[in-house]
Amino acid sequence: MKAEIIAVGSELLTPDRLDTNSLFLTAHLNRLGIEVVRKTVVSDSLDDIRNAFREALDRAEIVISSGGLGPTQDDRTRDAVSRLLGRRLELNDSVLRDIEQRFRQFGRKMAEINKRQAMVPEGATILENSRGTAPGLWLESGERIVILLPGPPRELQAMFETEVEKRLARRTPAVRLHHRQLRVAAMPESEVDQRIAPIYTAYPEVETTVLAAPGDIEVHFRIWSADAVAADHRLEELQQRAALAIGASVYSKDGQTLEEVVGRELMLHQATLAVAESCTGGLVAERVTRVAGSSAYFLGSVVCYSNELKIVMVDVPADLIASRGAVSSEVAVALAEGIRRRTGATIGAGITGIAGPSGGTPEKPVGTVHIALAGATPTRERELHLTGDRERVRWQAAQIALDMVRRYFLEGPSLRANGKG
Repeated sequence: MKAEIIAVGSELLTPDRLDTNSLFLTAHLNRLGIEVVRKTVVSDSLDDIRNAFREALDRAEIVISSGGLGPTQDDRTRDAVSRLLGRRLELNDSVLRDIEQRFRQFGRKMAEINKRQAMVPEGATILENSRGTAPGLWLESGERIVILLPGPPRELQAMFETEVEKRLARRTPAVRLHHRQLRVAAMPESEVDQRIAPIYTAYPEVETTVLAAPGDIEVHFRIWSADAVAADHRLEELQQRAALAIGASVYSKDGQTLEEVVGRELMLHQATLAVAESCTGGLVAERVTRVAGSSAYFLGSVVCYSNELKIVMVDVPADLIASRGAVSSEVAVALAEGIRRRTGATIGAGITGIAGPSGGTPEKPVGTVHIALAGATPTRERELHLTGDRERVRWQAAQIALDMVRRYFLEGPSLRANGKG
């Protein structure tokens, strides 16, 4: 079965709002064996909404929308769909009572305008909204299904899971989407594809997608099949062959983020991490602490942006900064060794660089970054020349620093919590 998703809202056509509902819906529809073939973002114009639904119904068996079910005059999804399908809108007393009751629960009187949310097209099934006032609507027209969901993500997600998913599951075929992925750190997209293209092209029944982000590549393998065992076997074989071709740059086969993988390795080795960050401004610490339970292995970070704090907080020798410069391999090493010594961490990481857009010189252009790791093995240091704007340079530096921690455990000895081999 094929589906189309329509996101309604003029605000989604500006830089101020991002349509995240379609990502949630796509994931859940795919698990039900429903292929999403198109996503459309449309303004609040009645004609635009009606045209978007008309075109979608010509192509797909299922059309799901988000937004446009509120009480204001620019909430026009109900009106557009009812006119398109030739269904009269009727005031539903049960829905109206539910809306009034919700307002009473919050100690407020319902505004007259909220009655618009109780207008229901003829023949529609009402989808209960446990988190808001706008009910969802399920309509059928011939062999087509139209599902209207509210725009707020917390309302849409709860409604889909409790009201929509079970209804769709009864109608979907046995075909399901089966999926595997690889996540790759610090390798260019072109090199990843060069290594694995001869492999995945030998699996024409599998859809392979290579997605690039700064310092991070995702490789997705997907196949639609009614034979789960055969599909999973085929995907497993392809995933393993591709991972072998890419090598140690593969950090995840199950969708885990790099910070999750680093945390797992630190826990596994009963090791701890501390970071002295300059150009990344605490970004490594922010990413590490996104992971629940990171306090078990992350001791902390010093954002020593100024030379004075490098000297005072992490014991970087003043004469070293004077002679080699704050952005140098020697200072990165001093940062890593200093933070490790100060905190007693198993691993100390030091990062210094020029994120830009200013501050570069011919000898040290913008994007020059030095990263060092100090641990039980001799201190390692990398000099990087990163491209892109300030945020891209900072993100890549943090990504490579985390990947160096991950590789430390791949390449180094088995460690104990005290950092001695």
